[in-house]
Parts: sequence; structure tokens; C-alpha cells
Amino acid sequence: MLFRKLLRTMGEYKAQFISMVVMVVLGMGVFVGFNMEWYTIETDVSEFFEDTGFADYRLVDETGFSLEDLDRVSGIDGVERAARYLSVNTLSAKDKDTVTLTVTTDPKVSGFIVTSGSEYEEDSTDGIWMSDRYADANGITVGDDFTIIYKGMSVTGTVKGLVKSGEYLIFIPGENQLMPDYGTSGFVYISPAMLVTALGYGYYPQINVLSDMDKDAFIEAVDEALGRTALVLEKDDIVSYAESNGEAEEGKTMASVLPPLFLAIAILTMLTTMNRITVNEKMQIGTLKALGYRNRTIRMHYTMFALIVAVLGSIFGIILGYGLASFIMDPAGSMGTYFDMPDWTIHTPGMTYLILVLMDVLLVFVGWVSVSKMLKGTAADSLRPYVPRKMRPLAIERTSAWDRLGFSTKWNIRDLFRHKARSAVTVIGVMGCVLLLVASFGMRDTMDEYIDVFYGDAMNYETVINISDDATDEQAMEICRMYDGDWASKTSVQLEGDAVGLEIYNIMNDHVRFVDQDMNLTDLSDDGAYICGRIAKDTGVGIGDTLTFTTYITSQAYSVRIVGILSSISESIIMTSAYADFVGMDYSIRTVYTDATDIASDPAIESTLTKESIVRSFDTFMEIMNEMILLLAIAAVILGLVVLYNLGTMSYMERMRELATLKVVGFRDRQIGRILIGQNTWLTIVGIVIGVPIGLFVLDYLLHELASEYEMSMCITWVTYVITIVTTLAVSLMVSLMIGMNNRKIDMVSALKGGE
Repeated sequence: MLFRKLLRTMGEYKAQFISMVVMVVLGMGVFVGFNMEWYTIETDVSEFFEDTGFADYRLVDETGFSLEDLDRVSGIDGVERAARYLSVNTLSAKDKDTVTLTVTTDPKVSGFIVTSGSEYEEDSTDGIWMSDRYADANGITVGDDFTIIYKGMSVTGTVKGLVKSGEYLIFIPGENQLMPDYGTSGFVYISPAMLVTALGYGYYPQINVLSDMDKDAFIEAVDEALGRTALVLEKDDIVSYAESNGEAEEGKTMASVLPPLFLAIAILTMLTTMNRITVNEKMQIGTLKALGYRNRTIRMHYTMFALIVAVLGSIFGIILGYGLASFIMDPAGSMGTYFDMPDWTIHTPGMTYLILVLMDVLLVFVGWVSVSKMLKGTAADSLRPYVPRKMRPLAIERTSAWDRLGFSTKWNIRDLFRHKARSAVTVIGVMGCVLLLVASFGMRDTMDEYIDVFYGDAMNYETVINISDDATDEQAMEICRMYDGDWASKTSVQLEGDAVGLEIYNIMNDHVRFVDQDMNLTDLSDDGAYICGRIAKDTGVGIGDTLTFTTYITSQAYSVRIVGILSSISESIIMTSAYADFVGMDYSIRTVYTDATDIASDPAIESTLTKESIVRSFDTFMEIMNEMILLLAIAAVILGLVVLYNLGTMSYMERMRELATLKVVGFRDRQIGRILIGQNTWLTIVGIVIGVPIGLFVLDYLLHELASEYEMSMCITWVTYVITIVTTLAVSLMVSLMIGMNNRKIDMVSALKGGE
């Protein structure tokens, strides 16, 4: 009998049960999805790095490393494997694409896995192993001939295999690109034998090392082995490792921000709804007690409602979470445009299921507590109708302003204070909706401004020309004059034990501009150096202070006066060539910025990169962001709909007797509807007023936690505020109209006699 009653009760309160299930599904789905995402990234990327021998450390010296240097490094106690390594941007002879030429003397260090074609041949003098993504985007197949231009020479080989490499998990050949663009850039591996055949000698500016040694101990051992100070980059300094770790950390951050919001609202909704259901079932509970059912049996019966909600929420939540993780980690979707790896298996951290079980226990406990309140007293007590607690006169009722208020306003004010918990949960639900809308659309506004300033205004050039390492400054200056360009010198220096960039500019043609921390364009002064916001934060150095850094190889120390703090993509110290000359700094020209697009082949030119290809990568980035914004906006609307409809329906059921009374005394359905709409609108406005600043706070937190390397300043346009307010009010109005339509169905006789 109780089972049939369970089904009937669920049918009677189907709107409430569906809304509770939806809220639990959203909360658990978002929780499971984001935890699956970061754990999948960590697991699949770690396996890929291990399979391809991703290097733990990289020694860098533009003059190159000899076999003796390699032997000395390999002989260090704690070094597992080491290889001389070359990774340099070149040009494809056919399309002038940027192609990164890569050579490793040990395929188990910074190597690759073959996805199709023949395996790697260390002694091949004509074989090329090419990125499968680049080959697919450009219609290149195994067996095709491919030619690149390196140091003015043409190097031709046959594509023998298509590959993926951990070193190029995230392939961004230009420092200004945000996303890979395999249509215009890719990477190839050739053997050391082919490099010697092409150049006549082996040139390796890096030694890549596999080692579990601590960084400080490793650097000390390397300096002692080589007899000089070497530039040592750990894997955290490499884009593929740093950005993949960053994506995992972003997933963890999102998992700590959004799921708690949904889960908290789900718990509050469950608490409020179960409490009101058991209140409405008070006479049913009394009847069961009168028929001889024990309190424990009745408690278990009503707790089953919460258990069913928890179980269904968990099942469908896991399905939703898996779908969300699969959408994010789809190799043909958003993450697939960023990561290039062979395995995309979804993994779930073990603690996720434990937390789901604990959430289910909590939800069941909420149901248990709700029904326990109604079991107090005898059967006769339970059979008496539920009487809302008597309201004390509100403070406003003692003022003259109260008399000037209309009937509906007075009605709604008293009802809001009589049912504080229901009103509070409604406001919290609206706040969650507003928070998601402000944070998601605000992120888009911030990125739009960032891209407009950095890549629309600051990048005032059409082509970047990368100068070969062995080219002289005279050759670089000749190229600069030929194309009316501005030039820069970029290298790495040591600052407090870490490697940071040193950028020296000579700007004569306004091709490169700089951005301050307020996202305004600014000129460089010859009176001192500039640092990015991250360096200023990490070192505590401000304007007017002196910053000291040392160069690698020579260990020369330089002290510069800081005259400004810039927003920068790279972690860099920036100065003009005039100030660099003033402090006696040695540098070499390595980059030329120009408006020219037709760049002739030259031995001094290593590669070129067009602004068009950079902007194309931004478009891809924004497409991915827009997909995420759409998901968050949909989640926000669902959240608002479910919370408002659920609590609005409960409010309607609680006040059915009162509404019937209003109809009896002459109120029309339209007038009663306006009363209901007014209360929902009030709560919605309160939720908006509180939710907007909280949304701004969350957005600022996410910008610092998820995108600190971009040094973005939060930007919110009026359009975002309008979309947020209009969408939230529209959801509230729609729910109010749906609930208000029930006025016509009220059976006034049943409603008025129900309490007798």
C-alpha cells in the first residue's frame, strides 16, 4: 500500500520532484564533468609525455653543444637520458608556411610516436616524419616529397611517417599566437644524418635531459660538468607542459567554483521543497499514524522521496558529467583544437564517486529531517491542519507609509516575511543565474577588449621576420631597412633563479606598441626599463626601484631602473635599444616587424609569421570561448527556471486557500496573477542586485586564477548588464505567467473546505 501511495504522491508533486531531480543532476553533472576534465588531461597528457620522452630539462646555448658536452651532461649522476636537440622555425618552399624543423639525437628523448607510415630511421638521409595534423590540413600524405627552406638552403625529403610529439602537444610557433593553426604551421622531424647531409655539419643549440633531479641540484651539476653557466629551462617553462598543466588547474578551479554553487542551491531546494511537501502531507501522516503505522515506517516512507531524487540525480548527473567532459575533451571539439595527442580516453578521479555518495547521504538526511518534524506528537495532533506560525506586525506596519501601500503590496510583503526560507532560496537561485550570466558574458567582453588592444592596436604590423641565429646584426639591419621595419632582440636572462625574457626594441616606424596595466597604449621611454605585471608581483619591484638580472653563459649582471609596468603575454623585462646601450648591454637582433607581406628568401631569414595567421588563431580561440559561454548561459537559464518554478509552485500550493478566498470576495484571475507576478519580480530584482556584484567578484577571481599569464583587466560592457537583467527578468516573468495560469483551475469549494 505504501508503495502505491509513494507513486501517487510523486505524481501529485511531480513538478517539485522533477525540479529537485533537475537541480541535483545539474549540480552533480557539473561537478563530475569538470573533475573528469582535469583528471583526463592529467592522465592522458602524462602518458603521452612518457611515451614520447618529454624532456624534464633543456640546456640552451645558441653557439651549439658538442658531443663532448653531451657526454659530460649524460655522465651526471641522476641523469637518465640526454640528447642533443634542434628545434627551429623554417619555411615550407611551396606555401611559405612556418614549419618547425626538429632533430633529436636520441628518439627516446623529445621524440614522437608514429600514427601512420613507417617507423623512424635514425640513419635516413631523405626521410621526413611530419605532424599528422599539419599533413591532414594541407593534403599531404605518406610518400609525398616536401621541401623546407632553412638558412637560405632548400632541404627536400620524402614524408615517410605522420607523427605526434609531446614536445608539440600544444603547437604554437609564434609567441603572439593563442591557438594552433595547422593550416599554416606544423612541425617535422628529420634524422641527425639528414641534418648533416643538408648543412654539412650538425648544429644543436639544446641538450634535452630526462632526470628526476631537483632543479637547483641539476643546475649546479650542469655548470660544474660544462665549466660554464648554462641557460637551463625546466619543463614548466615549455608551452606544452605549462599550458596543459594550466588547463588541468583551470579545470580544478572551475570544479571548485561552479559545482558548489549548483550543489548548494540543489540542497537548499531539496530542504525547502521536502519541508513544504511534508507540511502539505501532515494530515496524511496523521492518518497513517492512526492506522497503526510506526513513526519509523512513516519516516522511511517519506525519506524514500529524497532517496529517489538523490539516486536519479546521481545517475543522470554522472551521464551529464560524462557528456560535458566528452564535449570539452572531444578531439574534434574545443580541446582538440588546442591539444594534439593520440589518446582521449575519459578518466574519473576516485574521490568523485566518494563525494557523490556523501552528497546522496546528505540529500537523504535532508528528507529524513523534514519528515521527522511532522511526526512529533500524537496521531490526533498530526490530523489537525497545519497552521502557519502567527505573524507579528512588521515594523513597517507601524508607519504611515504602510497605509499608503496597495493591497497586493501589503499581501506580498507579509507573505515574504512569513515564508523567509522560501524567499531566501528564491533569491539565491536568481543570484546563481545572474552570477553565471555576468561571469560568462563578462569573460567574453574582457577577451574582446584584450584582443582589440593587444592584437588590433599594439600589433601594428603585417609580418614578423625571424632572423637566423648565425646572422649578423648588419644583415638583420639590412633586412630591417629593406622592409621599413622595427627590430627587436629577444633572449632569456636569469632573475632570482628563474628564466625570464629580455626584450630590447628599436621602434622607428610604429609597428610595435605597448600596453600599460590599464589597457592603454603607451610609448617606451629611453630613461629606464619596463617589467610585466607578473614580475612586479613576484619580485615586489615597482616604478623607481632597481632590478638586477644576470645573463646566461657570461653570468654578466645588469642593474636597471624600472620606469613602468606593462601588460604582457610573456614574462619579460622590456627596454629600448638606447637604454640597453646606456647600461652597456650586449644583444643581437633576432626579430623584424614590418608591413611588407612579400618577403624574399634570404640566408639571414629563419622564418616569417603573418598577422593574418595570428588573428586566425584568435578566431578559433573565440569560437571555443563562445561555445563555453553558450553552455554557461543555458545552465543559468535552466537554474533560474527550475528554482523559480519549483518554489513558485510550492508558494501557490501553500496559498491556494488564500487565493480561493480572494476569488470568492471578487478578485479576478488577472488581479490575482498580478499579485503572484509582483512577488516573483521583487525577489528577482533583489537577486539581480545582489548577484551582479557577486558575479563581478567571481569573474575577477577567475581571470586571476585561470588567465593570470595574459594579465587581463576585467571589462564589462553595458550589453552584458542588459542581457543579464533582461534574461533573468524574462525567466521570472515566464515562470510567473505559467504559475498564474493555474488560478483558473482553483476549485474554490475544495480549497476553502480543505482545512476543516
